[in-house]
Amino acid sequence: MRIAMIGTGYVGLVSGACFSEFGTQVVCVDKDADKIARLKRGEMPIFEPGLEQLVAKNVEAGRLSFTTDLGEALEGCDAVFIAVGTPSRRGDGHADLSYVFAAAEEVASRLDHPAVLVTKSTVPVGTGRKVKEIADRVRPGGDIEVASNPEFLREGSAIEDFMRPDRVVIGIDDGGTARETLRALYRPLFLNETPILFTQLETAELIKYAANAFLAVKITFINEIADLCEKVGADVQQVARGIGLDGRIGSKFLHAGPGYGGSCFPKDTLALVRTAQEAAAPVRIVETVVEVNEARKKRMAEKVVAHCGGSVEGLTVAVLGLTFKPNTDDMRDSPSLAIVPALQAGGATVRAYDPEGMAEARRMLDGVVWCEDTYEALEGADCLVLVTEWNVFRNLDLDRMKQLMTQPRMVDLRNIYKPEDMAEAGIDYLSVGRPAAPAGA
Repeated sequence: MRIAMIGTGYVGLVSGACFSEFGTQVVCVDKDADKIARLKRGEMPIFEPGLEQLVAKNVEAGRLSFTTDLGEALEGCDAVFIAVGTPSRRGDGHADLSYVFAAAEEVASRLDHPAVLVTKSTVPVGTGRKVKEIADRVRPGGDIEVASNPEFLREGSAIEDFMRPDRVVIGIDDGGTARETLRALYRPLFLNETPILFTQLETAELIKYAANAFLAVKITFINEIADLCEKVGADVQQVARGIGLDGRIGSKFLHAGPGYGGSCFPKDTLALVRTAQEAAAPVRIVETVVEVNEARKKRMAEKVVAHCGGSVEGLTVAVLGLTFKPNTDDMRDSPSLAIVPALQAGGATVRAYDPEGMAEARRMLDGVVWCEDTYEALEGADCLVLVTEWNVFRNLDLDRMKQLMTQPRMVDLRNIYKPEDMAEAGIDYLSVGRPAAPAGA
């Protein structure tokens, strides 16, 4: 089987590499000539654990290739996946589908044989129907079938998620060969008894948004419970464990922190809200989640200021972790993008370090003192703010930290450390949703 993957961003590159690992011939195509040139040299445009090795292995095996020539990519393909960006549209929050529709039109105009056109990008309900209309208009005859195959990849564990997914969702119309083509493509997972759910186009599209919205609700819920814990003296981690042991609830996504970010949850919740409003079926819970999450990121800076005595004017604040989560270089909608500027506006000098996100952070944050490692960031700091829970930050040398800092003070927004351990070490410590340990504990 041979497929074309349009777009070599996060979804397209990971999906293309994983499909090739299944033994499929994959041609990834992108209009960005520089990106394609880098990929041909084995240079990854994103950081994802294991991706560089997976790409190299399958390129060497002749199953994976890269090109800027769409015609070359389409030759003899059984399916064409659209994996281009769908960012939030300025002004109204809708997903910008211009790249999806442009790709559909170009593919339809260049295909010279029957094939399945699959939307891999996250797209609102009704997009598949519009893609089908484009395909039928540009290439009359109906030999281009359309399918929806949303991705459920978590940045930092995307390869594992693709190879061992909880489920595969495929939206198709009845009849035609799309079902057989995509079943054959996913045959390695089918043999491993991975649930493969075939639905209508609209259902598949909504499953993706509903899943992300539900997870965003869980994150926001536990964050609000964390705020309540701080007021009444409870421990949010124990609360999360207590409710997470209930099989109806589960423990995943019940980790209090500075709010969700990344390439999916912020834009997908907003797009779902807009779609629901237009359909006259508003999703009030998700609307509230969007508002609460945005406000939370801003309040995290206020939390730091309060821990510094009510002002950061003239202080130096060390920020460890800038990406929205560990094991990625993705800065999109990261809490750090709200926290760092707010601290700077309060008069603080910010010294920052992130293991993988520095290059992207430099393009998005101004006036920051960029550091080469953890301990350089701590030099002369009056407060340490831990924003992203990279493993390298989980076992800091507390004695060295105290020697480097002007004041041994920490705000741990990921609850990595135990309050009693920090109190024993003589560090003025504040976490999220947990009572402070008494001095000398």
